[in-house]
Amino acid sequence: MTSNDLATDYFKRCKMRIKALKVLLDEGAYPDVVRESQEIVELLLKGFLRKKNIDPPKWHDVGSILDENRNILNPSILNELDQILEFSKYLRRERENAFYGEEDIIPLQHFDQKIAQFCYDKVSWLIQLFQSEFN
Repeated sequence: MTSNDLATDYFKRCKMRIKALKVLLDEGAYPDVVRESQEIVELLLKGFLRKKNIDPPKWHDVGSILDENRNILNPSILNELDQILEFSKYLRRERENAFYGEEDIIPLQHFDQKIAQFCYDKVSWLIQLFQSEFN
């Protein structure tokens, strides 16, 4: 298996997982939408890096690696880079709260439909934005 094969696998799985994200959204599992969104974005960005022959680091938010490698980004992605970085960072920050919560953050009370819909819409947009990189 090559890095390109693995990158393609990551992207295919992102497209499969967005369907599961919709089910979670429809079921009102809003914290799970946030958590799964983070995992999809992580797979998507790491797949993109692999496609560009950059071995992604083992941490969750690889936005800084994208930022350091602006020269590999096509204009449509480069134009949206600030939004991509902000969203990836947001998801990284919220992933633990969405999954585990805290005594003062009960996931089903903290994450609402508006937040979940925002995450779903952004993940859908990102998959579309990066689609041409995986064709």
